[in-house]
Formats: sequence, structure tokens, C-alpha cells
Amino acid sequence: MLERSLAERGYLFVQAAAMRKALAAAGSLSDWPAFAVSWNDLEIDRYLAEGQRFRKRRFAVYTAGADGAVERQPHQPHFQHPEYNRLFGGVERWFAPIAPVIAAGPTMMTVLRFCTGFFGKHAPSVARWHVEAHQFRIAASADAPGQPTPEGVHRDGVDFVLVLLVNRDNIVSGVTTVYDLAGSPLGTFTLTDPFDATLVDDNRVAHGVTPVAPLDPARPGCRDVLVVTFRATHT
Repeated sequence: MLERSLAERGYLFVQAAAMRKALAAAGSLSDWPAFAVSWNDLEIDRYLAEGQRFRKRRFAVYTAGADGAVERQPHQPHFQHPEYNRLFGGVERWFAPIAPVIAAGPTMMTVLRFCTGFFGKHAPSVARWHVEAHQFRIAASADAPGQPTPEGVHRDGVDFVLVLLVNRDNIVSGVTTVYDLAGSPLGTFTLTDPFDATLVDDNRVAHGVTPVAPLDPARPGCRDVLVVTFRATHT
């Protein structure tokens, strides 16, 4: 059902119950509480403009094979071409690595195995994938809204993308809109509950997320997501 929907539309919004069930079919989520808490230990994205402190992140790279094997790779920079990222394209950006216990833990491995199987069904000729996992926290305060996609509406320059909500605390907005390649909107939704997810065919659609602001302006809010990208390799 999920595979058919992505093939037909180019994107998919999956609500928490269905996404958790799909992940559980791929493996264990036994360390989910520790996995979610690890977002409290991310580092400020130092590539943002001076004074912008709303985004924290960590990063890891893996390879995944059509046989289901997933292996973490040595730490390396994140790179996007300028056509896909108008703010940071063409720059090798080095981010703090995802902690080993999280990067190799049951939840992360289950997410990666799920993606390998799911995206592999849409690209059966691909034998090997370059996989990047990003932990993002977007913080918001009364005087400084947070921008989940500061680069605006964009594609990531990969083949497939998963955005999985891990936590959402004291924020409003954060509305995702998906567009066709001509710029026409295809659908709008909001990730509100842990395990809500977006699955995207990056060759067919673009996406953007509106800024988030605190629901209670007296205290900060945050939006925590795991973003996983899959790009076919030919070696």
C-alpha cells in the first residue's frame, strides 16, 4: 500500500501508528526512548548566518545494499550541489557525528533497513546506496522563530528522502508542502506526533516547511526530526 502510494504521487505522509507498524516489521525499536533523548545532545549548526542559532544537528553516513546489509562509513562532510541548496551548495559542511550508540542502535538500524527495503522496491536495479542520516533540532523562541528549511522550497539532490518526527514540544506551524517540479503544490500536512513521517521521491517533487514558533511564548519550543537520504551509487 505505501509503495503504491509513493509510486503514484511522488510523496507520502504516513501517520504515526502506520509508520511505527511499518518500522516494527523491519526490526526492533527497543531503544526508542534513548534514541529520542539523544536529540538533547546535538551541536549548533555553525554554517548558518551570524546570530542564527535555531538549528542543531548531528550526521552519519552509511552504505546500504540491495541484500539489506547496512554499514556505517568513516565520518565525512555533507555536500550538496548549488542547484539543490541555494544557501550552502558547493560547500563541504562538517557536522558532529551521531553518537555511536545511537548510530548503531536498534532504532537507527531498523529505520535504515526499512528505508533500504522500501526505497529499493522503487529502484530494483540499484545494488548499492549512499545513505546519510541527519539528526535535526529546530528551536523556536518568542523573539526567534525556527526555520526547518532555511533554504526554502527545495530538492535534496538525492533519490529518496525520509523525514521522521521524533519529538515536537511547544511549537505551532511547521507545515510541510510538497510541490511538483513546475512549482505547483501537491499536498500540505504537518508532522505532529512522534513517528509521523514523510517519504519523498526527490527526483519528482520538491518540499518546504514553514517556520515554527512557540505555542507558549514564555518558554522555548523545538521540532526534532531524523532525515535519511538515499542516493544510488554506481560503483
